Amino acid sequence: MGKIEVEPVEARLAERLAHLRAEHGWSLEELAARTGVSRSTLSRLERAEISPTAAMLGRLCSAYGRTMSQLLAEVEAEPPQLVPADRQTVWRDVTSGFTRRSVSPPHPGLRGEVVEGVLRPGADISYDEPPVPALEQHIWVLDGVLEVTTGGAAHRIGTGDCLRFRLWGRSRFHNPGPGPVRYALLIVLP
Repeated sequence: MGKIEVEPVEARLAERLAHLRAEHGWSLEELAARTGVSRSTLSRLERAEISPTAAMLGRLCSAYGRTMSQLLAEVEAEPPQLVPADRQTVWRDVTSGFTRRSVSPPHPGLRGEVVEGVLRPGADISYDEPPVPALEQHIWVLDGVLEVTTGGAAHRIGTGDCLRFRLWGRSRFHNPGPGPVRYALLIVLP
């Protein structure tokens, strides 16, 4: 008997289901109790030995607090590896003096993104809260000086320095001058 060929999307779905269970810290038994799907069926689903029925997938989505569309978007084909400069979205806030380039944009199959930020001298931007609690950020100053306040602590980051943290509450980005500051911001979802 030959090995059964698994469709790439089925393999990614199986892998995502296994990761979701691990992220929740649930055993196969606990997930079975929550969904009404047998332990052995769940095991076979996570190993891509069988494909889920719509009903099974619906029960799993309910247990994980996702719509079916969200789950399926998470198993889309791999994102393109190359993001050409001319396809990177650039957004400018003239009022605050902030330019944001999405160097490596978010994708359902990836947990991180890379943003290039430029602040004019004197620019001062505050954020009330992160879009996702415990958002991991790494700020690498490429040119200039950036003052970042997070967790109530102010940090002065010079050219070549990197500040890394998990963001829980308010944050502030300030360019004390005299010139513009350019930095790379790496964002990783928890």
